[in-house]
Amino acid sequence: MALVDLLGETVAKKDKTTVAVSSFTGEGKVVGLYFSAHWCPPCRAFTPKLAEWYSKFKESANGANLEIVFVSSDKDEDSFKEYFNDMPWLAVEYSNRDKKNDLSKKFRVAGIPTLILLDGATGQVNERDGRGTVMEDPTGANFPWTPKPFEEIFSGSLINNKGETKTTDDIKGKVLGLYFSAHWCGPCRGFTPNLTKSYNKMVEDGKNLEIVFCSSDRDEASFKEYFSEMPWLALPFGDKRKMALSKKFDVQGIPTLVFLDESWNLITTNGRGAVSKDPDGAEFPFYPKAVNTLSGDSASSINENTTLIWFAANKEGAAAYKDLLLPCAEEIINAAKAKGEISPMDFLVACEDDDDDDIMDGLMEFCKLEASQIPFLCIIDIPSQSIYKNCDKKEYTTDELKALVGNYLSGKLEKQKLR
Repeated sequence: MALVDLLGETVAKKDKTTVAVSSFTGEGKVVGLYFSAHWCPPCRAFTPKLAEWYSKFKESANGANLEIVFVSSDKDEDSFKEYFNDMPWLAVEYSNRDKKNDLSKKFRVAGIPTLILLDGATGQVNERDGRGTVMEDPTGANFPWTPKPFEEIFSGSLINNKGETKTTDDIKGKVLGLYFSAHWCGPCRGFTPNLTKSYNKMVEDGKNLEIVFCSSDRDEASFKEYFSEMPWLALPFGDKRKMALSKKFDVQGIPTLVFLDESWNLITTNGRGAVSKDPDGAEFPFYPKAVNTLSGDSASSINENTTLIWFAANKEGAAAYKDLLLPCAEEIINAAKAKGEISPMDFLVACEDDDDDDIMDGLMEFCKLEASQIPFLCIIDIPSQSIYKNCDKKEYTTDELKALVGNYLSGKLEKQKLR
């Protein structure tokens, strides 16, 4: 997506004039989106460091190829102006709150300060952890911070729990699981025995699978003790590839299980949830479904992305709604994938007699939805704190669903405040 589509035609300067986005984007350029706010102490601590780094970098050979745009989470315009006055870069106009919300949602900004570095021609993410990247590269030696291909990061030696050395070439052509875990982590120790059973079952059944342990253990003795329980391979303790892989797949916590296909393209970063639901590997290699049932795992994504949820009275109704939603969901997801983007909407069904009806009850209470009106569908956008609902319409055709979703994504449907 071009940067002008993300940011609009212009952004603001401190002198209250505007700058055309096209003037600092294009081939060879990098644009940093700086999500920050004056009320946030870590932001106020980081901003002077970023400003110093930026000013020095702008004097370098690549200085003209970088721009940063402040995306404010300030609570009022006066705070925004005071904070922006300390910044040597540009900003999204404070009044354009919809644009701020759209950017936060698109890049799944969970906290601030966050600096995301984008390719200035395509709008693709070069670095999600721009904050760490620029602090670790004070001279900009690695500019434009283009992400390395997975194989370049991953290639090298591996070990098994007998101390024998293998290489990544030995497991080429296999579905690959990267298991980020540590002995000190209680949830990890709870999940590892279950994963071991699943792994052994899938291998015995002829599944083309290998797993590589990527350890966050604090010392080698703990690593060896923990790894001795695992039937798969591992990166050697302290291997620098672990940090690079964590960054590559945006690992925020452990245990995390990432699955890649035989060509080592990403399948899912929620392998833990996939294996927990399907321990025998009936749906191996665990490609995500276009339409899912509301559950503990799928509910967590509602906080991050716009989600269409179709509430059904029973499991039979939920199954029918899944079938109706599937063509629409696949069309939206595949269009986003073709652009190298995350789907702008997730799709769920829920019903009152499901095993996770407590999750459904909690969600309906949070969104002020009435169970007495089921069946109905709604579109919930927690990042933007908005909701679309039409509880009077009980039935839809596939074409009507496609039109509804298209109108929502193009901003043609009237939304209500969520809270």
